[in-house]
Formats: sequence, structure tokens, C-alpha cells
Amino acid sequence: MRAVWMPGSEAPAHLDGSLPCDYGFDPLGLGKEPAQLARFQEAEIMHCRWAMLGVAGAAAQEIVTGVNWIQAPVQDSQTYLGNSIPFPLPVVVGIQIFVMSYLEQKRTDQTDPVKRLYPGGAFDPAGFSKGADFEKLKRKEIANGRLAMVAIVGCFAQAITTGVGPVENLAYHLADPGHHNIFS
Repeated sequence: MRAVWMPGSEAPAHLDGSLPCDYGFDPLGLGKEPAQLARFQEAEIMHCRWAMLGVAGAAAQEIVTGVNWIQAPVQDSQTYLGNSIPFPLPVVVGIQIFVMSYLEQKRTDQTDPVKRLYPGGAFDPAGFSKGADFEKLKRKEIANGRLAMVAIVGCFAQAITTGVGPVENLAYHLADPGHHNIFS
């Protein structure tokens, strides 16, 4: 008996439980083609990783600087750990796009699908991919990444509705949880 996303439901035939965190969720049958399923797996892992970085970055920005992640780009002067940045924001964004495009191109040039998702080498200095519990770590990455995707949507929703960052919203809630919650 394997775990499925809805108790009592049947997993589709193309989801055999071999993928990390495969709970048989594909109600529209989008992953029936093996190439599509591999593409969706890769996209999910990339989105998980970016969401985990985004949530950590939004919270860290507010904790370290006291300015939330929504207001940080429009500050009069941009700093990085207290040091002034000599470039305007559009130049910094352009540099980041160039560097990320180069790195993403290198990743997509990889033909081995496993190395494409879990590169190892310089990207695994602690050697996690060589351990016996690598499959367990893959499941943890997906589970935490799915949670981070929900959390980053929450960060955006909070920013839109309250105009402040996640740390300030958490402090506001913890000050009076009975009155400062999703229903108020």
C-alpha cells in the first residue's frame, strides 16, 4: 500500500512511486508522456529551490537591515551588508540576469538528467549526494520546497495586503494572536 495524495484514491499508472515525493497527484494526466514528466520534475525542483531561497531572503533582508524586501529596492541608497553599492539598481539587475543566464545555460547543456537536477561536484562541497541517505534528502528537498512555494505566495499576499514584510507581520501576529490573524 503506497501513500497517495488523497486517501482511498488510485495513483495514475505513469506515477509508479519511483520519483521523490510521488503521491500520485496528476488529476489532469499532464505527466503521461515520460518527457513531460521529466520536464515537470525538473521544473518543480528548480521552483522549490528558488522558493526556498526567496523565503529565506525575504526574512533575512528584514532581520539584517530592518527594511522589508518590498521596500528595499526603492531605498534612496543601496547597500550590501553596510557597504554602498556603486551601481544603480538596473545595472545590478542586468549583471544578475547575465550571470544567472550563463549558469542556467551551463545546467541545461548537461545531457544526463540526474546530473542536471543534482549536479554534485562544486555544487555539493559537503558530499551529500554520495551518502546512503541521498534518496531521503531528495524527498526532504521536495517536501520543504513545496512548503516554501506556499510560503512565498504568503509573503507576496502579506506584502500586498499589509505592505510590510514577513518578520514584521509575524511580530504583529505574535503580539496579539487572538486579534491579529487571517480573519482580522
